[in-house]
Amino acid sequence: MSDVKQVIAINWGTKYGPPFINRLYAMVERNITPPFTFTCFTDDREGIRPEVLCEDLPPLDFDLPVTSKGVWQKSRLWGPRLGTLEGPVLFLDLDLVIVGNIDAFFTVGRPDQVMLARNPVRPLERLGQTSVYRFQVGKLVPLLDKFRADPQGIADAYDYEQRFVTRNAPGGVTFFPRRWVRHFRYECRPFFPLNYFMDARLPKDARIVIFPGGYHPEHAIAGGSRTRMGLSAGEYIRQLRDRPENQSFSNYLRSFTRPVEWVKEHWRE
Repeated sequence: MSDVKQVIAINWGTKYGPPFINRLYAMVERNITPPFTFTCFTDDREGIRPEVLCEDLPPLDFDLPVTSKGVWQKSRLWGPRLGTLEGPVLFLDLDLVIVGNIDAFFTVGRPDQVMLARNPVRPLERLGQTSVYRFQVGKLVPLLDKFRADPQGIADAYDYEQRFVTRNAPGGVTFFPRRWVRHFRYECRPFFPLNYFMDARLPKDARIVIFPGGYHPEHAIAGGSRTRMGLSAGEYIRQLRDRPENQSFSNYLRSFTRPVEWVKEHWRE
């Protein structure tokens, strides 16, 4: 495996942008042993710190699904080339939190293996999580070809891009050790009703904490929930009857989080 550790990310539109890119770079820099590169494939380079190597979004010659739960924009990374990069690359979502050294993500397994974080939401399905995954540039071209043939059909059949990758990656997939990557809502936040009395924990040996499903680190830092940030436990419970119409009674109560100091400590430039 190359001595240079290659980290990549992808950004499009206005949902994330420079603050997330710059923050992720800073977390990588604090938790990696040089030499390394950090490349972001993006449609807007304005405001991105100069240490980040910016590349244009890889083009697609087909239309992405119009209705889908998955983040199929990530398919742009499955082509035969990724800018000037060659060899293994480690992809990181822009909204994750790095809490420990990530060197081992580059040395575990073989360089040509497709390696994913485990998805704890469906343990019996042995589903991977593409918030953190490593692959060799050009290795996933068969995935792109299959997706190109029927983008909407693939999205309808698999729902999420991570399920499509897990089931169809050439040569199969291997998982990073489970303890390295933790899901904040499922593995850090206490279950109801303890979430009202106990702080979210940072599991021992965790190196990365992921925030899938629209719940981001800023929500954890502020406390409350994704839709009602900054509320105390009492304020949150008092607003139960005024919860969003599409949110069940139990889901509302389970969504509360006390402000998380360790997320604030790590999720910064």
